[in-house]
Amino acid sequence: MNMRAVIDRFEETYAVVLVGPQEVELHIPKEELPPECKEGSVLSMGFSLDIQGEVQQREKVGNLLEKLKRKHLET
Repeated sequence: MNMRAVIDRFEETYAVVLVGPQEVELHIPKEELPPECKEGSVLSMGFSLDIQGEVQQREKVGNLLEKLKRKHLET
């Protein structure tokens, strides 16, 4: 499923994008957008699940928790 988004304006390093019928405001780095985008450009936004990214994130969080536990036990 894709959502409609409109570039409202550009700030220093990011675009202010209004997403969906509720016009939820997102700040997206300029370099992540197609170079031909301008104020008023309409974007199609979609999401996909990144299973490998989820596994890596869980490992990262688990490692941080272990580090905190060890630090707590040392004090």
